[in-house]
Amino acid sequence: MSTSVDIGMMDWLKSVDTPTLSNAIEQIHSRPQNVGFTPLEVRCLFPEFGRMCGHAVTAQVESMTEVSKIDFSVFMRLYEAAADSAKPAVIAFQEIGPHPEYAAHCGEVMATIFKRVGAVGLVSDCAVRDIPEVRTMGFHYFARGKVASHVYFRIVRVGVPIQVCGLPIQSGDLLHGNENGLLLVPKTGLEKLPQAVDQVRNRERELMELVRGESFSLDKLRSRIVE
Repeated sequence: MSTSVDIGMMDWLKSVDTPTLSNAIEQIHSRPQNVGFTPLEVRCLFPEFGRMCGHAVTAQVESMTEVSKIDFSVFMRLYEAAADSAKPAVIAFQEIGPHPEYAAHCGEVMATIFKRVGAVGLVSDCAVRDIPEVRTMGFHYFARGKVASHVYFRIVRVGVPIQVCGLPIQSGDLLHGNENGLLLVPKTGLEKLPQAVDQVRNRERELMELVRGESFSLDKLRSRIVE
């Protein structure tokens, strides 16, 4: 499992909105700009909660077939992994069965257990349910949507590398999201991010002051953005 992030850094990350953090990650050149985030299919279902940030606890799950009896001991391995994870934890699920558009990966009962063992939210490449109840408990949902039935939901593997709509995630990875979407925060160069965020904010503030100012002209804009 990857090393945990200290409380001070975690608090700082939660003070930054996700698009600004994404721009800052671009500044430190730790990965290509077209990777490291989920596509529009993964939606923040509770945008009013603000930012979610935590260490991933991964699992592959299967929902739509009745190929084997559900083994609840594997559920316990997931709950134990969440309890043992660096905090805060974020549960991340990949569906490996057919027809993912029907699969529900979490509801009130599991969300309550996850929260009790130190998780703040769940990321899924499928659906979730029990929306009013989970909203009340303040547990983040990042998923493709909502469905009513849990079908044959079972945990298949815990702690393995997964992908959520194309985003590779390993247990211990740092996930950050808000109403704009979800991204993976690279731990390589993490110490450079505060300065990079300041640079992004300063540059955007100066540009917006120009654009909103009474003396705005396209010539001034050109001199600012064209080298």
